[in-house]
Amino acid sequence: MNAKSEHVIGAYGDAYSSRKTRPQVMAVVLLLLGGCGCARAQSAAATETMQQTVERLTAAMAEAQAQIDANQKALADMRQQLEALQKQMAAEKTAPDPTTAAFALSAAAQAVGSQPTEAGSPGAPASPDEIRERLAIDESQIATHDQIKVETASKYPLAVTGLILFNGFINTHRVDISAAPTYALPGSGSTGFSLRQTVLGFDARGPHLFGATSHADMRVDFFATGAQPSYAASGLLRLRTAHARLNWANTESFFELDRSILEPNAPSSLVAVAQPELAWVGNLWSWNPQIGLSHQFSLWESSRIKTQVALIDAAEPQTPGANLEVSTLTLSEYSRWPGIQGRVAYARGENGVGPEIGVGGYFSPHRTPDNFRYDAWAATMDLRLPVTRHFEVLANAYRGAGLAGLGGGGYVDYVYHYADWTAVPRGLDDVGGWTQLKAKATARFEMNAGYGIDNPFSKEIAASVDPDDTSPYPGLLRNKSFFSNAIYSPSSYLLFSVEYRRFWTNYAYGPTYVSDVIGLGAGYRF
Repeated sequence: MNAKSEHVIGAYGDAYSSRKTRPQVMAVVLLLLGGCGCARAQSAAATETMQQTVERLTAAMAEAQAQIDANQKALADMRQQLEALQKQMAAEKTAPDPTTAAFALSAAAQAVGSQPTEAGSPGAPASPDEIRERLAIDESQIATHDQIKVETASKYPLAVTGLILFNGFINTHRVDISAAPTYALPGSGSTGFSLRQTVLGFDARGPHLFGATSHADMRVDFFATGAQPSYAASGLLRLRTAHARLNWANTESFFELDRSILEPNAPSSLVAVAQPELAWVGNLWSWNPQIGLSHQFSLWESSRIKTQVALIDAAEPQTPGANLEVSTLTLSEYSRWPGIQGRVAYARGENGVGPEIGVGGYFSPHRTPDNFRYDAWAATMDLRLPVTRHFEVLANAYRGAGLAGLGGGGYVDYVYHYADWTAVPRGLDDVGGWTQLKAKATARFEMNAGYGIDNPFSKEIAASVDPDDTSPYPGLLRNKSFFSNAIYSPSSYLLFSVEYRRFWTNYAYGPTYVSDVIGLGAGYRF
Protein backbone atom coordinates (compact mmCIF):
# COMPACT_ATOMS: atom_id res chain seq x y z
CA MET A 1 0.00 0.00 0.00
CA ASN A 2 1.51 3.39 -0.97
CA ALA A 3 1.86 6.51 1.19
CA LYS A 4 -1.12 8.28 -0.35
CA SER A 5 -3.44 5.29 0.31
CA GLU A 6 -2.29 5.11 3.90
CA HIS A 7 -3.07 8.81 4.27
CA VAL A 8 -6.63 8.35 2.92
CA ILE A 9 -7.28 5.35 5.20
CA GLY A 10 -5.82 7.26 8.17
CA ALA A 11 -8.24 10.11 7.49
CA TYR A 12 -11.18 7.68 7.51
CA GLY A 13 -9.93 6.18 10.78
CA ASP A 14 -9.78 9.61 12.40
CA ALA A 15 -13.31 10.35 11.22
CA TYR A 16 -14.52 7.02 12.60
CA SER A 17 -12.94 7.66 16.01
CA SER A 18 -14.41 11.13 16.32
CA ARG A 19 -17.87 9.94 15.26
CA LYS A 20 -17.72 6.97 17.62
CA THR A 21 -17.40 9.20 20.69
CA ARG A 22 -19.92 11.86 19.59
CA PRO A 23 -23.14 9.93 20.56
CA GLN A 24 -21.94 9.41 24.16
CA VAL A 25 -21.08 13.09 24.44
CA MET A 26 -24.52 14.03 23.15
CA ALA A 27 -26.22 11.68 25.62
CA VAL A 28 -24.34 13.18 28.56
CA VAL A 29 -25.25 16.69 27.44
CA LEU A 30 -28.90 15.72 27.16
CA LEU A 31 -28.89 14.15 30.62
CA LEU A 32 -27.34 17.29 32.08
CA LEU A 33 -29.93 19.44 30.38
CA GLY A 34 -32.61 17.10 31.64
CA GLY A 35 -31.25 17.37 35.18
CA CYS A 36 -31.37 21.11 35.01
CA GLY A 37 -34.93 20.90 33.73
CA CYS A 38 -35.78 18.56 36.59
CA ALA A 39 -34.44 21.00 39.12
CA ARG A 40 -36.51 23.75 37.61
CA ALA A 41 -39.57 21.46 37.70
CA GLN A 42 -39.09 20.82 41.39
CA SER A 43 -38.86 24.51 42.06
CA ALA A 44 -41.96 25.20 39.94
CA ALA A 45 -44.20 22.24 40.65
CA ALA A 46 -47.27 24.25 39.83
CA THR A 47 -46.33 24.61 36.21
CA GLU A 48 -44.97 21.06 35.50
CA THR A 49 -45.84 17.71 37.07
CA MET A 50 -43.48 14.77 37.54
CA GLN A 51 -45.28 12.80 34.81
CA GLN A 52 -44.70 15.56 32.29
CA THR A 53 -40.99 15.67 33.16
CA VAL A 54 -40.60 11.93 32.61
CA GLU A 55 -42.38 12.13 29.24
CA ARG A 56 -40.15 14.98 28.10
CA LEU A 57 -36.96 13.14 29.08
CA THR A 58 -38.19 9.97 27.41
CA ALA A 59 -38.76 11.83 24.15
CA ALA A 60 -35.31 13.39 24.32
CA MET A 61 -33.68 9.98 24.89
CA ALA A 62 -35.59 8.51 21.97
CA GLU A 63 -34.33 11.31 19.72
CA ALA A 64 -30.77 10.78 20.89
CA GLN A 65 -31.07 7.01 20.28
CA ALA A 66 -32.32 7.64 16.75
CA GLN A 67 -29.31 9.88 16.10
CA ILE A 68 -26.96 7.20 17.47
CA ASP A 69 -28.57 4.56 15.20
CA ALA A 70 -28.15 6.84 12.17
CA ASN A 71 -24.48 7.48 13.00
CA GLN A 72 -23.80 3.75 13.47
CA LYS A 73 -25.36 3.01 10.08
CA ALA A 74 -23.20 5.71 8.44
CA LEU A 75 -20.08 4.28 10.13
CA ALA A 76 -20.99 0.76 8.92
CA ASP A 77 -21.32 2.09 5.34
CA MET A 78 -17.93 3.84 5.61
CA ARG A 79 -16.34 0.64 6.93
CA GLN A 80 -17.66 -1.32 3.94
CA GLN A 81 -16.34 1.30 1.51
CA LEU A 82 -12.92 1.22 3.16
CA GLU A 83 -12.75 -2.57 2.98
CA ALA A 84 -13.69 -2.50 -0.71
CA LEU A 85 -11.07 0.18 -1.39
CA GLN A 86 -8.37 -1.80 0.45
CA LYS A 87 -9.16 -4.92 -1.58
CA GLN A 88 -8.98 -2.96 -4.82
CA MET A 89 -5.61 -1.41 -3.91
CA ALA A 90 -4.22 -4.78 -2.84
CA ALA A 91 -5.27 -6.28 -6.19
CA GLU A 92 -3.88 -3.50 -8.35
CA LYS A 93 -0.88 -2.60 -6.13
CA THR A 94 -1.19 0.96 -7.34
CA ALA A 95 -2.67 4.21 -6.12
CA PRO A 96 -6.46 4.17 -5.82
CA ASP A 97 -8.53 5.29 -8.77
CA PRO A 98 -9.12 9.03 -8.39
CA THR A 99 -12.86 8.74 -9.08
CA THR A 100 -13.32 6.02 -6.43
CA ALA A 101 -11.27 7.98 -3.92
CA ALA A 102 -13.24 11.14 -4.64
CA PHE A 103 -16.60 9.42 -4.08
CA ALA A 104 -15.29 7.78 -0.89
CA LEU A 105 -14.09 11.13 0.41
CA SER A 106 -17.43 12.71 -0.50
CA ALA A 107 -19.32 9.98 1.39
CA ALA A 108 -17.09 10.45 4.43
CA ALA A 109 -17.61 14.20 4.32
CA GLN A 110 -21.37 13.75 4.12
CA ALA A 111 -21.36 11.25 7.04
CA VAL A 112 -19.30 13.53 9.24
CA GLY A 113 -21.32 16.57 8.24
CA SER A 114 -24.75 14.97 8.62
CA GLN A 115 -25.85 17.70 11.02
CA PRO A 116 -27.31 20.72 9.25
CA THR A 117 -24.73 23.49 8.83
CA GLU A 118 -24.40 26.72 6.95
CA ALA A 119 -22.93 26.70 3.43
CA GLY A 120 -19.19 27.16 3.42
CA SER A 121 -18.67 25.97 7.01
CA PRO A 122 -16.21 23.09 7.69
CA GLY A 123 -18.99 20.52 8.05
CA ALA A 124 -20.99 21.59 4.98
CA PRO A 125 -21.18 19.16 2.03
CA ALA A 126 -18.86 20.15 -0.84
CA SER A 127 -20.43 21.81 -3.85
CA PRO A 128 -20.14 20.19 -7.32
CA ASP A 129 -17.50 22.75 -8.35
CA GLU A 130 -15.42 22.03 -5.25
CA ILE A 131 -15.64 18.28 -5.85
CA ARG A 132 -14.53 18.73 -9.47
CA GLU A 133 -11.60 20.90 -8.35
CA ARG A 134 -10.52 18.36 -5.75
CA LEU A 135 -10.82 15.57 -8.31
CA ALA A 136 -8.60 17.49 -10.78
CA ILE A 137 -5.96 18.01 -8.08
CA ASP A 138 -6.07 14.33 -7.14
CA GLU A 139 -5.71 13.27 -10.78
CA SER A 140 -2.69 15.56 -11.23
CA GLN A 141 -1.00 14.26 -8.09
CA ILE A 142 -1.66 10.63 -9.00
CA ALA A 143 -0.37 11.20 -12.55
CA THR A 144 2.83 12.69 -11.13
CA HIS A 145 3.17 9.77 -8.73
CA ASP A 146 2.60 7.19 -11.48
CA GLN A 147 4.94 8.70 -14.09
CA ILE A 148 7.89 6.60 -15.19
CA LYS A 149 10.92 7.18 -12.97
CA VAL A 150 14.58 6.79 -13.94
CA GLU A 151 15.58 3.39 -12.59
CA THR A 152 19.17 2.78 -11.49
CA ALA A 153 20.96 -0.37 -10.46
CA SER A 154 21.56 1.09 -6.98
CA LYS A 155 17.83 2.00 -6.61
CA TYR A 156 18.87 5.44 -5.29
CA PRO A 157 17.26 8.60 -6.75
CA LEU A 158 18.58 9.93 -10.07
CA ALA A 159 17.45 13.23 -11.61
CA VAL A 160 17.93 14.16 -15.26
CA THR A 161 18.57 17.86 -15.83
CA GLY A 162 19.77 19.96 -18.70
CA LEU A 163 19.76 23.14 -20.74
CA ILE A 164 18.68 23.15 -24.37
CA LEU A 165 20.63 26.16 -25.62
CA PHE A 166 20.29 27.99 -28.93
CA ASN A 167 23.04 30.43 -29.91
CA GLY A 168 23.29 32.94 -32.72
CA PHE A 169 26.63 34.66 -33.43
CA ILE A 170 28.19 37.37 -35.55
CA ASN A 171 32.01 37.56 -35.66
CA THR A 172 33.42 40.60 -37.43
CA HIS A 173 36.78 38.85 -38.03
CA ARG A 174 38.04 35.29 -37.94
CA VAL A 175 38.15 33.52 -34.55
CA ASP A 176 39.25 30.08 -33.38
CA ILE A 177 35.76 28.51 -33.04
CA SER A 178 32.94 30.61 -34.45
CA ALA A 179 30.18 29.52 -32.02
CA ALA A 180 32.32 29.91 -28.87
CA PRO A 181 35.50 31.88 -29.63
CA THR A 182 38.44 32.54 -27.30
CA TYR A 183 40.91 34.48 -29.50
CA ALA A 184 41.10 36.41 -32.78
CA LEU A 185 42.85 35.38 -35.98
CA PRO A 186 43.62 37.16 -39.25
CA GLY A 187 40.82 36.72 -41.76
CA SER A 188 37.18 37.48 -42.45
CA GLY A 189 34.31 37.00 -40.03
CA SER A 190 31.39 34.60 -39.80
CA THR A 191 27.68 34.44 -38.92
CA GLY A 192 25.58 31.44 -37.90
CA PHE A 193 23.50 29.48 -35.39
CA SER A 194 24.30 26.56 -33.13
CA LEU A 195 22.67 24.24 -30.59
CA ARG A 196 25.90 22.38 -29.82
CA GLN A 197 26.30 24.14 -26.48
CA THR A 198 23.26 22.24 -25.15
CA VAL A 199 24.10 20.60 -21.81
CA LEU A 200 22.72 17.35 -20.38
CA GLY A 201 23.14 16.50 -16.70
CA PHE A 202 22.59 13.67 -14.23
CA ASP A 203 22.32 14.23 -10.47
CA ALA A 204 22.34 11.31 -8.05
CA ARG A 205 21.96 10.91 -4.31
CA GLY A 206 23.48 7.81 -2.75
CA PRO A 207 23.72 6.05 0.61
CA HIS A 208 25.08 7.35 3.89
CA LEU A 209 28.65 6.26 4.55
CA PHE A 210 30.70 6.86 7.71
CA GLY A 211 28.11 9.39 8.82
CA ALA A 212 28.30 11.34 5.54
CA THR A 213 25.80 11.87 2.74
CA SER A 214 26.91 10.92 -0.76
CA HIS A 215 26.18 12.83 -3.96
CA ALA A 216 27.30 12.59 -7.58
CA ASP A 217 26.64 14.49 -10.78
CA MET A 218 27.82 14.58 -14.38
CA ARG A 219 27.47 17.07 -17.25
CA VAL A 220 27.94 16.39 -20.97
CA ASP A 221 27.44 18.54 -24.04
CA PHE A 222 27.55 18.22 -27.82
CA PHE A 223 30.56 20.39 -28.54
CA ALA A 224 33.13 17.69 -29.24
CA THR A 225 35.38 18.60 -32.15
CA GLY A 226 38.78 17.65 -33.49
CA ALA A 227 39.84 21.31 -33.56
CA GLN A 228 40.77 21.39 -29.86
CA PRO A 229 41.69 17.95 -28.47
CA SER A 230 42.78 19.55 -25.20
CA TYR A 231 39.16 19.77 -24.13
CA ALA A 232 37.18 17.92 -26.82
CA ALA A 233 37.68 14.51 -28.39
CA SER A 234 36.71 13.85 -31.99
CA GLY A 235 33.05 12.96 -32.24
CA LEU A 236 29.92 14.61 -30.88
CA LEU A 237 29.27 13.93 -27.18
CA ARG A 238 31.79 15.39 -24.72
CA LEU A 239 32.22 14.87 -21.00
CA ARG A 240 32.36 18.32 -19.40
CA THR A 241 32.41 17.87 -15.64
CA ALA A 242 31.77 15.10 -13.11
CA HIS A 243 31.72 15.09 -9.28
CA ALA A 244 31.38 12.51 -6.52
CA ARG A 245 31.31 13.72 -2.91
CA LEU A 246 30.97 12.61 0.68
CA ASN A 247 29.63 15.44 2.85
CA TRP A 248 29.88 15.72 6.63
CA ALA A 249 28.85 18.75 8.69
CA ASN A 250 32.07 20.71 8.00
CA THR A 251 34.16 18.35 5.85
CA GLU A 252 33.94 17.13 2.28
CA SER A 253 35.94 14.53 0.38
CA PHE A 254 35.65 14.43 -3.40
CA PHE A 255 36.95 13.30 -6.73
CA GLU A 256 35.93 15.23 -9.78
CA LEU A 257 36.56 16.46 -13.30
CA ASP A 258 36.31 20.25 -13.07
CA ARG A 259 38.25 23.50 -13.04
CA SER A 260 41.00 23.87 -10.47
CA ILE A 261 40.08 24.65 -6.86
CA LEU A 262 42.27 27.75 -7.37
CA GLU A 263 39.46 29.20 -9.51
CA PRO A 264 36.26 29.04 -7.40
CA ASN A 265 34.49 31.86 -9.29
CA ALA A 266 33.21 31.83 -12.87
CA PRO A 267 32.01 34.68 -15.14
CA SER A 268 28.30 34.72 -16.02
CA SER A 269 27.26 34.03 -19.62
CA LEU A 270 24.55 32.23 -21.56
CA VAL A 271 26.47 32.57 -24.83
CA ALA A 272 29.92 31.24 -23.78
CA VAL A 273 29.10 27.82 -22.30
CA ALA A 274 31.10 25.23 -24.27
CA GLN A 275 34.19 27.32 -23.56
CA PRO A 276 33.44 29.41 -20.46
CA GLU A 277 33.56 33.18 -20.62
CA LEU A 278 37.16 34.50 -20.64
CA ALA A 279 38.63 31.03 -21.24
CA TRP A 280 42.31 31.45 -22.21
CA VAL A 281 41.91 35.12 -21.28
CA GLY A 282 42.77 35.01 -17.58
CA ASN A 283 40.21 32.39 -16.53
CA LEU A 284 41.95 29.15 -15.41
CA TRP A 285 38.95 27.14 -16.46
CA SER A 286 40.40 23.84 -17.76
CA TRP A 287 38.54 20.73 -16.60
CA ASN A 288 41.02 18.30 -15.05
CA PRO A 289 40.78 15.11 -12.93
CA GLN A 290 41.22 15.88 -9.20
CA ILE A 291 40.87 14.17 -5.85
CA GLY A 292 40.86 16.12 -2.61
CA LEU A 293 39.53 17.14 0.76
CA SER A 294 38.02 20.36 2.11
CA HIS A 295 37.18 21.50 5.63
CA GLN A 296 35.84 24.68 7.17
CA PHE A 297 36.36 26.10 10.66
CA SER A 298 33.57 28.18 12.14
CA LEU A 299 34.49 31.53 13.66
CA TRP A 300 32.21 34.17 15.18
CA GLU A 301 28.66 34.66 13.88
CA SER A 302 28.53 33.38 10.27
CA SER A 303 32.27 33.73 9.57
CA ARG A 304 34.45 30.74 8.72
CA ILE A 305 37.82 29.67 7.35
CA LYS A 306 37.71 27.29 4.38
CA THR A 307 40.66 25.03 3.55
CA GLN A 308 41.04 22.83 0.46
CA VAL A 309 43.76 20.52 -0.82
CA ALA A 310 43.71 18.26 -3.88
CA LEU A 311 45.86 16.26 -6.28
CA ILE A 312 45.42 17.18 -9.95
CA ASP A 313 46.40 15.66 -13.30
CA ALA A 314 46.83 18.73 -15.50
CA ALA A 315 46.01 18.23 -19.18
CA GLU A 316 48.10 19.30 -22.17
CA PRO A 317 46.37 21.78 -24.49
CA GLN A 318 46.58 21.65 -28.26
CA THR A 319 48.34 24.82 -29.35
CA PRO A 320 46.78 26.87 -32.17
CA GLY A 321 47.71 25.56 -35.59
CA ALA A 322 49.40 22.40 -34.30
CA ASN A 323 48.74 18.90 -35.60
CA LEU A 324 45.80 17.08 -34.09
CA GLU A 325 47.86 14.06 -33.08
CA VAL A 326 47.92 14.11 -29.31
CA SER A 327 49.91 11.83 -27.02
CA THR A 328 47.93 9.60 -24.70
CA LEU A 329 50.21 10.77 -21.87
CA THR A 330 50.36 14.28 -20.45
CA LEU A 331 53.66 15.88 -19.43
CA SER A 332 52.50 15.64 -15.83
CA GLU A 333 51.95 11.89 -16.25
CA TYR A 334 55.41 11.55 -17.84
CA SER A 335 56.87 12.82 -14.56
CA ARG A 336 55.01 10.03 -12.69
CA TRP A 337 53.97 12.54 -10.00
CA PRO A 338 50.58 14.28 -9.84
CA GLY A 339 50.30 17.99 -9.22
CA ILE A 340 49.18 19.32 -5.86
CA GLN A 341 47.08 22.40 -5.16
CA GLY A 342 45.72 24.09 -2.06
CA ARG A 343 43.53 27.04 -1.14
CA VAL A 344 42.63 28.91 2.07
CA ALA A 345 39.74 31.38 2.18
CA TYR A 346 37.85 33.58 4.61
CA ALA A 347 34.08 33.69 4.04
CA ARG A 348 30.97 35.13 5.65
CA GLY A 349 27.27 34.51 5.15
CA GLU A 350 25.74 31.95 2.86
CA ASN A 351 28.01 29.77 0.72
CA GLY A 352 28.32 31.12 -2.81
CA VAL A 353 26.55 34.36 -1.89
CA GLY A 354 28.36 36.14 0.93
CA PRO A 355 31.77 37.82 0.71
CA GLU A 356 34.80 35.55 0.32
CA ILE A 357 38.51 36.10 -0.28
CA GLY A 358 41.02 33.32 -0.84
CA VAL A 359 44.63 32.57 -1.75
CA GLY A 360 45.97 29.41 -3.34
CA GLY A 361 49.03 27.62 -4.64
CA TYR A 362 49.82 24.94 -7.25
CA PHE A 363 52.87 22.81 -8.02
CA SER A 364 53.26 20.05 -10.59
CA PRO A 365 56.47 18.37 -11.83
CA HIS A 366 56.56 17.81 -15.60
CA ARG A 367 58.81 15.86 -17.93
CA THR A 368 59.01 16.19 -21.71
CA PRO A 369 59.04 13.16 -24.04
CA ASP A 370 62.80 13.68 -24.57
CA ASN A 371 63.31 13.30 -20.78
CA PHE A 372 63.84 16.95 -19.79
CA ARG A 373 62.21 18.09 -16.54
CA TYR A 374 60.63 21.38 -15.55
CA ASP A 375 58.11 22.50 -12.91
CA ALA A 376 54.70 24.12 -13.29
CA TRP A 377 53.56 26.35 -10.43
CA ALA A 378 51.11 29.15 -9.58
CA ALA A 379 50.14 31.55 -6.80
CA THR A 380 46.54 32.78 -6.98
CA MET A 381 44.06 35.13 -5.32
CA ASP A 382 40.28 35.20 -5.67
CA LEU A 383 37.53 37.54 -4.46
CA ARG A 384 33.75 37.60 -4.27
CA LEU A 385 32.39 40.87 -2.86
CA PRO A 386 28.67 41.73 -2.71
CA VAL A 387 28.13 45.51 -2.88
CA THR A 388 24.60 46.13 -1.64
CA ARG A 389 21.99 43.58 -2.66
CA HIS A 390 22.07 44.63 -6.33
CA PHE A 391 25.80 44.54 -7.18
CA GLU A 392 28.57 41.97 -6.89
CA VAL A 393 32.26 41.98 -7.83
CA LEU A 394 34.12 38.79 -8.79
CA ALA A 395 37.85 38.59 -9.47
CA ASN A 396 40.67 36.05 -9.89
CA ALA A 397 44.39 36.66 -10.49
CA TYR A 398 47.44 34.41 -10.90
CA ARG A 399 51.19 34.42 -11.37
CA GLY A 400 53.03 31.27 -12.30
CA ALA A 401 54.72 29.14 -14.95
CA GLY A 402 53.68 26.21 -17.12
CA LEU A 403 49.97 27.00 -16.73
CA ALA A 404 48.64 25.81 -20.09
CA GLY A 405 47.26 22.70 -18.39
CA LEU A 406 45.02 24.91 -16.24
CA GLY A 407 43.88 27.18 -19.09
CA GLY A 408 46.58 29.88 -19.18
CA GLY A 409 50.00 30.52 -20.70
CA GLY A 410 48.73 31.25 -24.20
CA TYR A 411 48.30 27.48 -24.82
CA VAL A 412 52.02 26.86 -24.11
CA ASP A 413 53.44 25.08 -21.06
CA TYR A 414 57.18 25.52 -21.68
CA VAL A 415 59.71 27.13 -24.00
CA TYR A 416 63.32 26.23 -24.76
CA HIS A 417 66.28 28.22 -23.52
CA TYR A 418 69.53 27.86 -25.39
CA ALA A 419 72.74 27.46 -23.40
CA ASP A 420 75.98 26.20 -24.89
CA TRP A 421 74.07 25.19 -28.02
CA THR A 422 71.80 22.99 -25.90
CA ALA A 423 68.04 23.51 -25.77
CA VAL A 424 66.73 23.23 -22.21
CA PRO A 425 62.95 23.44 -21.54
CA ARG A 426 61.62 25.86 -18.95
CA GLY A 427 58.07 26.52 -17.78
CA LEU A 428 56.77 29.65 -19.52
CA ASP A 429 56.18 32.41 -16.96
CA ASP A 430 52.70 33.84 -17.08
CA VAL A 431 50.54 36.43 -15.30
CA GLY A 432 46.84 37.12 -15.74
CA GLY A 433 43.38 37.27 -14.31
CA TRP A 434 39.85 38.57 -14.79
CA THR A 435 37.18 40.62 -13.06
CA GLN A 436 33.40 40.97 -13.43
CA LEU A 437 30.78 43.38 -12.15
CA LYS A 438 27.28 41.93 -11.82
CA ALA A 439 24.22 44.19 -11.53
CA LYS A 440 21.06 42.36 -10.53
CA ALA A 441 18.13 44.68 -11.22
CA THR A 442 15.52 42.08 -10.21
CA ALA A 443 15.46 38.41 -9.34
CA ARG A 444 14.95 37.62 -13.04
CA PHE A 445 17.13 40.20 -14.79
CA GLU A 446 20.87 40.77 -14.49
CA MET A 447 23.63 42.59 -16.39
CA ASN A 448 27.32 41.66 -16.37
CA ALA A 449 30.49 43.31 -17.60
CA GLY A 450 34.01 41.91 -17.33
CA TYR A 451 37.58 42.04 -18.56
CA GLY A 452 40.34 39.43 -18.68
CA ILE A 453 43.98 39.11 -19.75
CA ASP A 454 46.49 36.28 -20.13
CA ASN A 455 50.05 37.55 -20.59
CA PRO A 456 52.97 35.12 -21.04
CA PHE A 457 56.38 36.77 -20.65
CA SER A 458 57.36 38.07 -24.08
CA LYS A 459 61.10 38.18 -23.23
CA GLU A 460 61.14 34.46 -22.56
CA ILE A 461 59.28 33.81 -25.79
CA ALA A 462 61.70 35.96 -27.77
CA ALA A 463 64.73 34.26 -26.17
CA SER A 464 63.32 30.83 -26.99
CA VAL A 465 63.15 31.42 -30.74
CA ASP A 466 66.17 29.82 -32.45
CA PRO A 467 67.33 32.02 -35.32
CA ASP A 468 68.08 28.89 -37.37
CA ASP A 469 64.62 27.43 -36.67
CA THR A 470 62.01 28.33 -39.25
CA SER A 471 59.06 27.15 -37.12
CA PRO A 472 57.44 30.06 -35.28
CA TYR A 473 56.35 30.14 -31.65
CA PRO A 474 53.07 28.18 -31.63
CA GLY A 475 51.16 29.96 -28.84
CA LEU A 476 49.66 33.34 -28.05
CA LEU A 477 51.86 36.20 -26.93
CA ARG A 478 49.00 38.02 -25.21
CA ASN A 479 45.22 37.63 -25.22
CA LYS A 480 42.72 40.21 -23.87
CA SER A 481 38.95 40.32 -23.89
CA PHE A 482 36.07 42.50 -22.74
CA PHE A 483 32.46 41.31 -22.49
CA SER A 484 29.08 42.72 -21.52
CA ASN A 485 25.77 40.87 -21.43
CA ALA A 486 22.20 40.97 -20.20
CA ILE A 487 20.40 37.82 -19.04
CA TYR A 488 16.63 37.68 -18.58
CA SER A 489 14.71 34.76 -17.09
CA PRO A 490 10.91 35.23 -17.37
CA SER A 491 10.45 31.92 -15.51
CA SER A 492 12.56 29.32 -13.78
CA TYR A 493 12.84 27.35 -17.02
CA LEU A 494 13.35 30.00 -19.73
CA LEU A 495 16.50 32.08 -20.30
CA PHE A 496 17.33 34.77 -22.85
CA SER A 497 20.55 36.72 -23.33
CA VAL A 498 22.34 39.15 -25.60
CA GLU A 499 26.11 39.63 -25.36
CA TYR A 500 28.93 41.67 -26.86
CA ARG A 501 32.60 40.66 -26.74
CA ARG A 502 35.84 42.01 -28.15
CA PHE A 503 39.15 40.13 -28.45
CA TRP A 504 42.65 41.58 -28.76
CA THR A 505 45.15 38.81 -29.63
CA ASN A 506 48.91 39.05 -30.15
CA TYR A 507 51.19 36.41 -31.61
CA ALA A 508 55.00 36.25 -31.58
CA TYR A 509 55.06 38.08 -34.90
CA GLY A 510 52.68 40.51 -36.54
CA PRO A 511 50.12 43.06 -35.38
CA THR A 512 47.33 42.78 -32.84
CA TYR A 513 44.30 41.03 -34.28
CA VAL A 514 40.86 42.23 -33.17
CA SER A 515 37.43 40.66 -33.51
CA ASP A 516 34.04 41.81 -32.25
CA VAL A 517 31.56 39.11 -31.34
CA ILE A 518 27.80 39.61 -30.97
CA GLY A 519 25.96 36.66 -29.49
CA LEU A 520 22.36 35.74 -28.77
CA GLY A 521 21.25 32.98 -26.45
CA ALA A 522 17.91 31.31 -25.72
CA GLY A 523 17.70 28.40 -23.33
CA TYR A 524 15.12 26.03 -21.89
CA ARG A 525 16.12 24.50 -18.57
CA PHE A 526 14.64 21.18 -17.46
